[in-house]
Amino acid sequence: MKAQIRLLGIDDSPFTFKDKKCRIIGVVMRGGEYIEGVLSDEVQIDKLDSTKKIIKMIKNTRHNKQIKAVLIDGVALGGFNIFDIKEIYDKTNIPIITITRDKPDLDKIKAALKKHFKDWKERFDLINKGELHRIRTKHNPIYIKYAGICAGEAKEIIKISTIRGVIPEPIRVAHIIASGVLRGESYGKA
Repeated sequence: MKAQIRLLGIDDSPFTFKDKKCRIIGVVMRGGEYIEGVLSDEVQIDKLDSTKKIIKMIKNTRHNKQIKAVLIDGVALGGFNIFDIKEIYDKTNIPIITITRDKPDLDKIKAALKKHFKDWKERFDLINKGELHRIRTKHNPIYIKYAGICAGEAKEIIKISTIRGVIPEPIRVAHIIASGVLRGESYGKA
């Protein structure tokens, strides 16, 4: 796999639960070294429009034909706006990799969903879709899910695109931009 593989990293901006929407930022990079573009859209807080918005972001970018994989922070944007990685892959034909720093506590997630959503089962089924894989890094492990790609390729893409720490650079840069645009200065970890 080429070190300059074009990747799209996506993360959401900080928000409060009083907000109706939050900004999502996509960053197109060559590996983890060179930014080629920044994309932007919005998703509704705690709704279920993130799958459509991610598909739209991928399909509408002029970089569409060059993107070899999409890296997304977690399995949801805008709170519990859970996306379907298989549907995103099926509609874009671009491999999708979700990356999470910490192993999800499914019991806590299920309890929160039951408390706040009538459609909690649908959301929980989306979260459980696909197998969660633990990936060792130089630092702490990360947890990934993927569609349209094998485990070895997903690991290689993560290795190529991670410069420091454990989060691939396209996601890290998307996080920095999203928090900086909203708050005037970036902060926190991707």
